Amino acid sequence: MNIGSYKLSSKVLLAPMAGTSDKPFRMICREQGAGLTTSEMVVIQSHLMNSNKSKYRLDFTSEKSPISIQIAGSEADELANSAKKALEFGADIVDINMGCPAKKVCNKAAGSALMQNEKLVEDILNAVVRAVDVPVTLKMRTGWDDQNKNAPTIAKIAEDTGIKMITVHGRTRTQKFKGDAEFDTIKKIVNQVSIPVVANGDIDSPKKARDILSFTGANAVMLGRATQGNPWLISQVNEFLTKGERTKEPSIARKIPQILGHIKQIHDFYGHKMGTQLSRKHIFWYSMHLDREKGSAFWPSINRVIDHSEQYSKFHDFLYSI
Repeated sequence: MNIGSYKLSSKVLLAPMAGTSDKPFRMICREQGAGLTTSEMVVIQSHLMNSNKSKYRLDFTSEKSPISIQIAGSEADELANSAKKALEFGADIVDINMGCPAKKVCNKAAGSALMQNEKLVEDILNAVVRAVDVPVTLKMRTGWDDQNKNAPTIAKIAEDTGIKMITVHGRTRTQKFKGDAEFDTIKKIVNQVSIPVVANGDIDSPKKARDILSFTGANAVMLGRATQGNPWLISQVNEFLTKGERTKEPSIARKIPQILGHIKQIHDFYGHKMGTQLSRKHIFWYSMHLDREKGSAFWPSINRVIDHSEQYSKFHDFLYSI
């Protein structure tokens, strides 16, 4: 699949997830064969540029091209300026967030709240596409609520304004992450636009990825929450889609060095104090993925550790005890 002049290496993409798809996680997912990884959502405004959050979210050194940066905002000029700034930080692709259902985002008329105003959507897409000379992509939901599933309309607007790829999460904004994702709307979009369409939502197995691609006719799948604690899912899905064969789950012996390497990357990237705090959720996800019963018993003790060396050592010992 191509996004502008960029040919992706696989049909399996990593979703931009606030609090998850940071640089260390993107790098491990690229190692597992993700064709594209997109940054956590960033608001690139001058008064925010000195914050730690922006500093870490906009660090793409040593990452493979193409680098995709997701921007968020509520006004056309604001997002056009953010897109220009994203290029300064190394963006090869600029992704526009119209999919985030979080209250703090939607209350500012950003994220999926934008889908309520199709004229504003058109203005934003036009402004961003005209502002930069790199491919611009769009991530959205099926609509605002069940009575307003207007993603097909917005998809046509996106194609007409020069958007190069659309990713659709199969839920409305009001659903957030509840209930099951639906793919009828995505199928409808695929049938009416000629640009690449990516299916997203509840894709947690190689078979489901294949079934969704077959049903919708989408060009690729985007994996999100199912990769938390299980980045190997990316390589398994990719193998199944390319060869039609199910690969065995990697052994724990193979996973452990990669897990520990990921935790060390987090410590090194964020510094020891912040790295220890941000590693906790990944330790929880990995523990639950590998052995839910033992992980549940282990979690209360590791969650209280505040020293990075002790955290790494305890987690190391736990992993080799499974």
